[in-house]
Amino acid sequence: MKQSLAYIALVVRDYDEAIDFYTKKLHFNLIEDTYLPEEKKRWVLIAPPGSTETKILLARASKSEQENFIGNQSGGRVFLFLNTDDFWRDYKEMIDLGIEFVRPPKDAPYGTVAVFKDLYGNLWDLLQLNK
Repeated sequence: MKQSLAYIALVVRDYDEAIDFYTKKLHFNLIEDTYLPEEKKRWVLIAPPGSTETKILLARASKSEQENFIGNQSGGRVFLFLNTDDFWRDYKEMIDLGIEFVRPPKDAPYGTVAVFKDLYGNLWDLLQLNK
């Protein structure tokens, strides 16, 4: 048996502002942006450059209960992990683009890591794993 994670839903306030952040500041690719008229929503998929399996589904909050989770989908814990082949290149560029890091870079037994916030406040690890 072979299985994989296809999508991870990320609740956002607005499709276009989320697409703008992820494509311009993190250089994610916009994989799909399809309007679904019967549901009055969009199917928006993004993925980091070079990613082939898991994609992020940008899911606009459609109910007030969902709005409460924008930026806090994991209760304040690191929610997503962005692996890179060059930590310092990406870290420096993200700083230059105004991305806020809430934990500075450190060397850990598994690699180099720092924690940043996305536009809504979700916490991410920027991570380069040891080979």
